[in-house]
Parts: sequence; structure tokens; C-alpha cells
Amino acid sequence: MIKLFNNIFVCAAVIFTFSVPVFGQSFSGAYLAGQNAASRSDFEAAGSYYIQALAQDPNNAKVAESAIFAQIALGDVLRAKPLAAVLEARGVQSQIAHMTIIATLFYEENYEGYLAREVETSGVGPLVDGLLSAWAQVGLKNRVDALAQFDKIAEQSGLQGFALYHKAMALGALGDFEAAEEIFAKYDSGPLQQTRRGILARAEILSQLGRNEDALASIRAAFGSTPDPELTVFAKILETGGTLPFSHITSARDGAAEVFYSVAGALQQEAGADYTLLYARVASFLRPDHIDTLLLSAELLESLDQYKLANTAYKGVPADHSAFHAAELGRADVLRQSGKPDASIEVLEQLAKRFDDLAIVYSTLGDVLRQQEQFEEAVSAYDRALELTTDGARGSWFLHYARAISLERLEEWPRAESDFRKALELNPGQPQVLNYLGYSLVEKQVKLKEALSMIEQAVTTSPESGYIVDSLGWVLYRLGRYQEATQHMERAVELMPIDPVVNDHLGDVYWAVGREREAQFQWMRALSFVDPKDTDGEADPDRMRRKLEVGLDQVLQEEDAEPLKVTDED
Repeated sequence: MIKLFNNIFVCAAVIFTFSVPVFGQSFSGAYLAGQNAASRSDFEAAGSYYIQALAQDPNNAKVAESAIFAQIALGDVLRAKPLAAVLEARGVQSQIAHMTIIATLFYEENYEGYLAREVETSGVGPLVDGLLSAWAQVGLKNRVDALAQFDKIAEQSGLQGFALYHKAMALGALGDFEAAEEIFAKYDSGPLQQTRRGILARAEILSQLGRNEDALASIRAAFGSTPDPELTVFAKILETGGTLPFSHITSARDGAAEVFYSVAGALQQEAGADYTLLYARVASFLRPDHIDTLLLSAELLESLDQYKLANTAYKGVPADHSAFHAAELGRADVLRQSGKPDASIEVLEQLAKRFDDLAIVYSTLGDVLRQQEQFEEAVSAYDRALELTTDGARGSWFLHYARAISLERLEEWPRAESDFRKALELNPGQPQVLNYLGYSLVEKQVKLKEALSMIEQAVTTSPESGYIVDSLGWVLYRLGRYQEATQHMERAVELMPIDPVVNDHLGDVYWAVGREREAQFQWMRALSFVDPKDTDGEADPDRMRRKLEVGLDQVLQEEDAEPLKVTDED
């Protein structure tokens, strides 16, 4: 019997690797390579290596589970099915194998097959198993049994919100919109999940009941007047007297997809991104047009630094879908993070042509341009974003702050200072703004006492920020309060030990208090940390070398700068 299972496993591995070359590695070599790839979330390489290892040791259930994990993370549930079937045939208790088989049963709409399983030994977990059992009954048109199962789950501690949401969705799928709305109305301030998806599903239900005004009110209460293409589509239909179709759940298979999506959303804040990704991928497998799941998968892949896979997921959102702009914003971020800023800018510029009225498109474009030091273009993007943003709207402070940074780098200080102060007016006490404005005033040798006050306030708010603590030490240095500056600069170096600017500043402070050998050591450290590619930053390697040659006093004299002078306050 064992030999038979071995042969099945080898056959499964052959099916699994029809396009993957086997390099003849030993089991340990292939397994360790797979582990290494998995630790980097390189699912494609991990799956390939695990299959090679499995070919060497067909009985290794752990390796088989790892191979299944990799394939589902890649979004290929059907390719993982043969290995999962072998594990189940061998009686191995494997959550991921059970999940794979269950997903394929719902994919095939084999609801009787699912209900025939022993969930205690072949399930995914109490919540998933319970909800799937209810949806399987929906698929078999057993309304009474389905609703009873949802009610049974709702009685369990902590699960009521999930059960009620899915019961309302099931009632909507069955066309009983009155009963669905009763659930929403009764529990809208209680345990029912108040997600964007749930709010829009309720709007569809209300519209089906001829209550368009109530549907509009619920959307506006939840989202305000924020421009959003999807919400705009909903609102336009409702305002013109149309009827929104109930599109959130159209079948029991859709319901199963919603189960995995709901659990993925719950896991997102509690579990690792790779584990959460499994649930999102299964949801997409069951319902490829579930755009929220597609976006969630892309976000999870992005957080795992799997930029190529994330880009593919984002590109899966159709251009005519109301969430296309969200997908393209995500794709632009993925391209930027993967070292393709020009491609990111191109995506955003094309998006701006199509969505000329969305502030977030222009603000995101401004951010990428600013990071690429294209400051003039960034200012233009921020200008447009602010034109589209209500004065004082939430988040508008950041637009003024980001534009101020770009203007400061363009040496347009009056406009920059005005924007910094506007940002503070909109968000008083914001430490980043206080720090940047205070530090800029210090560098310009103006309003030093005000700058000190700003930076002290920023440090109080963010005492663990090395940049802000450095700013405090530097303004004290500029004020001639060298002894006082020392402790803050030393703390800044503790917080940011390899930052060249902070180490350079500490060297200057040490020199000012007569600790010249320590100053030289810090300048040498700072010089070793300078990035040769950073030609426009504060870290000036030539100045550091000159200070090492002749000392800070001579450098200041050569620069026609004020000599070091201790104040009476020090």
C-alpha cells in the first residue's frame, strides 16, 4: 500500500512539474533551497525546489504541504490539487490540503461532495467550515437548512458578525431583499461587519427595494463626498432613479469566495501576509471577477516584496471597472518600489489623463516626481491636487507639506515657508512639518529661536525619531549652545548610527567643544557611510575630507562663514 501511495506522489509531482526542469539535486539541497526561497516569499522558486525534493522523498508530507502552499500563493489552486489529493488519501491532517480540495469542490459546484466530508477531520477551521456548509445548502437550494446553519454560527462567540453578514448576502442571492435589509437595519450599529463591501451591498439591496434615497444616504454617511469612481457610478444610478443590480453574490460559489475573502480581511491585521494570501488566492480562484480580492492579493504580494506578482495582480483589474484607478495606483507604487520610477510616472501620467478630477492621482504623481527630484513637475502635480481638494479637507495638510519640500528644494523659500505654515495651520503640532520647517530656518540662519521651539515640540512628540533629534542638536549648535547640543547629537547617532549627515553633525559638535580627536573619528565614520550615488543630498564628502585635513575652523573661514562662538546660554 505504501508503494502505491509513493507511485501516486511521484505521478502528482510529474503533473506538478511539467514545465519545471529538475536539476538532479539531493533531497537536502533541494529542500534547503526551497526553504530559502520561501523565506524570501519567492513562491515560484520555492515550488520548483520543493517538487525536486519531493521526487527524492515521495513520503515527505511536510515538503508536499510546502509545495501546495507555494502553488496556491502563486494563484494556481488546480495545480496544487493532485498533491492535496494524495495527502488526503494518505490520511494526513493538513489544513492547506483540505483547503485545496474544498476549494475545488466549490469551484466544480459539487455541494453534495462538500457536505459529505467530515469537517472535524477534513476541514479548514470552525468559521470557514460553518459558513461553507451554509453556502453549500444555498447551492442545493435548501434555504431553510442554509439559514439555520448561519444562525448556528451566529451563536458562537466572536462569529456573529461574520454569520450575519453572510446570511444577509445569502438572502440577497436568493432574492429575499426585505429579509436581507432587516438584518442590516437591525445590526448596522452592532456586530455586523461595516466594511466598504458590506455598505455597497446594502445599497444594492435598498435599491432593489425601491429605496434609492436611503441607499444614497447610507453611502454618503459612510464615505462623505470623497470623489471615487465606484461610488460615483452608484450615486449616478441611484440619483437618476435606476435600480442597482445585486452583484455582490450571485451564486453559492460566489458565497464561498466571499467566505475566504472575509477571513482574509480578518487575518490581514493578525496573521502573516503569506498566510493571509492563501485565503485571498482561493477567493480569486473561486471568483476571478472578485475585484476586492484581486486588490487584496496585490497588496499582500507587494508587502512581501513580490513586485512582479503584485503587478500582474493589479493588471488583472479590467480597464472598464470602477476600481481600475485604484489598481493603477497600486501598480504605480509597485513599479516605483521595484526600481522602475519612470514606468511608475508613466502609469500615473496616463491615469491623470483619464481621471483628471481625482486628487489622489495627482498627489501620488507628485510624490513619485519629488522622490525622483523632479521638483518643478512635482509642484505642478501638487498644484492640481490642491485645486481638486477642499481647503481644510482631511489629509490636505500633507499636500501643502509635500509641495513645500519641493519648493524648498527649488530654492523658492517664501512660497515654501508659506506652505509649511499652512500645513501646520491645518495640522497643528505635526512633528514632520515642525522638524522640516525648523531645520530649514536653522540652515538659513533665520528665526532661530522660533526654529528651536518648533523642533523641541517635534522631539516631545517623536522622541525616537533620529532625524528630529538631530535637528534639535543642530539648531542648538547653530545657536552656539555646543555643550547642550552634544547630548542630543549623541542620541541622534544612537538612533541612526549609519546616517552620514547625523555622524557629520556630531563631528562638528565635538569639534566645537574641543573634542577634536572624536570629531575626526565621526567625520571618518560619516565619510564611510556616504552613498556615492547621492549627489544632491546633505552629505558632502568633499567637505568632510577637508575638515579631516585642516579642521572645522579653517573650513568655516574658507567658506566665509561665521566662526564658532559659544553663547552666554551655553
